[in-house]
Amino acid sequence: MALTANRTLQILAKAEREGYGVLAQACYDAQMAVSLVRAAERARSPAIILLFPVTLAYGKGPFLRLCIDLAHQASVPISVHLDHATDPEHLELALSLAEQGIVFDSIMVDASHAENDEENISIAKPYVDRAHKCGIAVEVELGRLEGGEAGLRMISDAKLTDPTKAKSFMIGTGADILAPSIGNLHGSYINPPNFRQHILRDIHSEFKGKVPICLHGTDTLPDALFVECINNGVSKININSWGRDPYARALGEALLSKTFPEAVDIASEVLIKECDRFFAVFRSKGKA
Repeated sequence: MALTANRTLQILAKAEREGYGVLAQACYDAQMAVSLVRAAERARSPAIILLFPVTLAYGKGPFLRLCIDLAHQASVPISVHLDHATDPEHLELALSLAEQGIVFDSIMVDASHAENDEENISIAKPYVDRAHKCGIAVEVELGRLEGGEAGLRMISDAKLTDPTKAKSFMIGTGADILAPSIGNLHGSYINPPNFRQHILRDIHSEFKGKVPICLHGTDTLPDALFVECINNGVSKININSWGRDPYARALGEALLSKTFPEAVDIASEVLIKECDRFFAVFRSKGKA
C-alpha cells in the first residue's frame, strides 16, 4: 500500500519543508490525549499523540480507537504513533489491531537492542513490510540510546549513529522515519548533553525531503538545544515527562480538594500550557 496519504508522514514532510518541529507528546490516559488535541487546536498547530506499548497493552483496541478518533476528527492535523515497540508482542498487538481496522498512523519498530546493524535490519524488515501493507509508516533507530522509560527495556551501552551507514540502513529496513543516536538518552541528563549536531546535519543532507528525523531523549533539555536540532533537520520531537509529570502532579493535588471533573479540568489546563510552550519553542504555532 502506498504511503502518500499517510497522516504522520504528511505532517512531518510539511514541518521539514517549513522549518519547524512537531510535538509528539506521550499520552497515558484519555484525558491527556484530549488535552493534547485541545492544545493543538487552540494553537493551530499539528501534533502527534504518542503511545507507549505499556499503554496500548492496557487499553488495547478501545483506547487506540479513542485516540485515533480524537486525532482524525480534530480541526488540525494530528496523528497517532506507537513509540518503542521493542518486543514481538508489542508489534503483534499493533499489527493485529490494524488488521481489524484499528490502525496506527505510524509505529516505531525498535530493534536498536540488536547486536549490530545487520541484526537490527533483519528484525525490523518483516514488521516494516507488514505495517506498510496496512498503510502504517514506520520509524526505526540507527545506533542505540541509553536509558529506559515507561516500561521499556533498559539500555546501558549507547552507540552513536554512523551517518555513512544511514542510507543502507533505511534501504535495508524499508522504513520511513529515522531516529538517530546523537548523544541523547532516555531519562534525565545528569550533565549538559553533548549532542553531535554534525550527525543530524549529515543525515539531513542525505535524506532531505525523503526521510524525516525524530529526536528522542528530550527530558530536561534546554529550549536552545531543541531549536538547534530543528535547524539541523529534526521534524518529530518526542516528549514524555515534560508534559506527563506536571499533569499527574496537578491531578493528584486537585483531587484532594476538588470534585473529579474539576480536578481533571485543572490537570488538563496544566498539560495544555506545557504543550503550548513547546508549540512556541518548536515554531509550529499557526502552522496547521
